[in-house]
Amino acid sequence: MASVEVKVPDIGDFKDVAVIEVLVQPGDRIKPEQSLVTVESDKASMEIPSSHGGVVKELKIKLGDKLSEGSVLLVLEASDAGAASPAPAEQGRVGAQASTPAAPAPSAPALAPAQASARTGGGESQPAAIEVRVPDIGDFKDVAVIELLVKPGDAVRLEQSLITVESDKASMEIPSSAAGVLKELKVGLGDKVNIGDLIAVIEGAAGESAAPPPAAARAEAAATPAPSPETAGKAAPASQGRAGERILPTAALAPHEPAAPAGKLPHASPSVRKFARELGVPLEEVRGSGPKGRILQEDVQNFTKAVMRGDARTQMAAGKGGAAAGGAGLGLLPWPEVDFAKFGPVERKDLSRIRKIAGPNLHRNWVMIPHVTNHDDADITELEAFRLQLNKENEKSGVKVTMLAFLIKACVAALKQFPEFNSSLDGEQVVLKRYWNIGFAADTPNGLVVPVIKEADRKGILQISTEMSELAKKARDGKLSPTEMSGATFTISSLGGIGGRYFTPIINAPEVAILGVCRSRTEPVWDGQQFQPRLVLPLSLSWDHRVVDGAAAARFNAFLGAILADFRRMLL
Repeated sequence: MASVEVKVPDIGDFKDVAVIEVLVQPGDRIKPEQSLVTVESDKASMEIPSSHGGVVKELKIKLGDKLSEGSVLLVLEASDAGAASPAPAEQGRVGAQASTPAAPAPSAPALAPAQASARTGGGESQPAAIEVRVPDIGDFKDVAVIELLVKPGDAVRLEQSLITVESDKASMEIPSSAAGVLKELKVGLGDKVNIGDLIAVIEGAAGESAAPPPAAARAEAAATPAPSPETAGKAAPASQGRAGERILPTAALAPHEPAAPAGKLPHASPSVRKFARELGVPLEEVRGSGPKGRILQEDVQNFTKAVMRGDARTQMAAGKGGAAAGGAGLGLLPWPEVDFAKFGPVERKDLSRIRKIAGPNLHRNWVMIPHVTNHDDADITELEAFRLQLNKENEKSGVKVTMLAFLIKACVAALKQFPEFNSSLDGEQVVLKRYWNIGFAADTPNGLVVPVIKEADRKGILQISTEMSELAKKARDGKLSPTEMSGATFTISSLGGIGGRYFTPIINAPEVAILGVCRSRTEPVWDGQQFQPRLVLPLSLSWDHRVVDGAAAARFNAFLGAILADFRRMLL
């Protein structure tokens, strides 16, 4: 085995390109043409392949280093047979080795001016319609146009970028092969182009256009990573890794840009677009911190964090017409900015993680759902006496039955009687659910969470009480799993013994109703002949007016109150 230094091959006239990703580590066994590092210029990102195969002995570069042709990348323990022998089709591209440069083949732009000049038949002083075509961009096909950098009527210089295209491996700018005035653009945003496709017609003197100089040819080559078959399949994940590992000063930039130009595709790599789609982030509202405003993965992450903190709002969240900070997108006055410290001592505390998550959801639900709340009372005198007797009889078992357990069973009966309350709105359809999972709000030191009693219709009061006790303990300890907090069809928010009379609970989307319960109290109730002391439980039912009507809500409350007044009705 021999030690071999692997160096940066001929990458054209690009110098001091930054290393944005290191793809191998000491000890890795690599093959010839395997990508070693990813570098980025102001034109494109490209991967530098290995000229030999073997085991990586030592890395000579790190993230952020600047490289030029001939820079040492790493030292390999390689055999003489490990050297790569690029195929003829690979020569002259960015992936080729510096030791075997190939003469660049004439590209489409080099031929187009001459052909156009021959058609016009004029001399050098006469204007000529020059066709600009896509140059040799390697083995990439059907690359998408993501940005138009010029418009008809613009004066175009030789080598000035006309459009930006994007493959699954890199973004690259297509330069002009002629100078003059842009007469016509032949492509639009989203179009797919290939080598030789006509992209523009430029009107200029025939003498001003010629075959691209070596620098232009090298620039075209530099925009083409030309991966080997072994690395082609890994290109997309590598691109995602590049975005995630760039070291750029993004913290000082505002992550939100709600006034992004309409109709202009965001400048981002395919992996960043995929990452944004997975998070549901509107990429056109993210401010890019990369070269020429390119959106990086950390920009998407910063935007997501800003939305979760409440520092930014998406246009969709603020309603139609766009979202300006402070509620102006809803036609409201901006949120007041006050220096509270000038009035006296203050203390600042970060919101808990639960409140950070719940806050935006509650805000969305309150703004988007047309809430209506019905208030009513239920006579639970006999039910409370039965509950106390039940707890006395089951004192040895350790199971304590609460009024909430009876409420859950009573709500299941009411939901079966009025199925529209056990539904969700999906576009222009109502999804009626044939299962009954009841969520209940549990108070914890960090805020409210909502565990869910699954299949409450199949469980008895004692089983529900046991399960509620276990879930409440997990909630206080912060050990609830996502499964234990999902799938609810209806929610009960009980203030229990804390106090209060009535309140307006916020519906937990995508549910369409929620029941609020306050502390019961003994009141004088007229029985037709005299006042009797009765234990009364206040009920507050909030419902979505898009799905439920007021009459149905009143009947629901009345039915629920009747069951609580005489629990034997559960048997009917």
